[in-house]
Amino acid sequence: MTTLTTTTSPAARIDQALVALGARAEAIGVHALRYGLVLILLWIGGMKFTAYEAEGIRPFVENSPFFSWTYPVFGVRGMSAILGVTEILVGLMIAARPWFPRLSAVGSLLAVGMFLGTLSFLVTTPGTFVKDLGGFPAISVLGQFLIKDVALLAASIWSFGEAVRAIRR
Repeated sequence: MTTLTTTTSPAARIDQALVALGARAEAIGVHALRYGLVLILLWIGGMKFTAYEAEGIRPFVENSPFFSWTYPVFGVRGMSAILGVTEILVGLMIAARPWFPRLSAVGSLLAVGMFLGTLSFLVTTPGTFVKDLGGFPAISVLGQFLIKDVALLAASIWSFGEAVRAIRR
């Protein structure tokens, strides 16, 4: 009687381990991405109620053709508070995904709009590019602060798509 033994090559074992690790990482990453986005929205939204943050966003709002009209209407602190309420509400809407995927989809779509708005500041706010280095694509600290919103925009787009998929289930 012959016994048939199968041996798994080292490469196949490594692949199996990577697949298992990748599946766990993806499961963790889904939650880290969504709730990381929520944390950022809640935290920064909460900061909008401080004079420090209201003044910090002033150069962006003042120089924006889309938002500059808001200061004469609401004032610096009032507009900052409106943004804060909006960011907090959007963060809470996205966080509601396990219970209310439709609400999360709407919040995610609103976040897409918000981050497109903040990314517009790259071209409307003076000083986002370093003239001494030839201007675009050399970005200043201000520009670096804004360019990170590309990742938040991507997270919002993903969150929207994932929440819509959950609605269909």
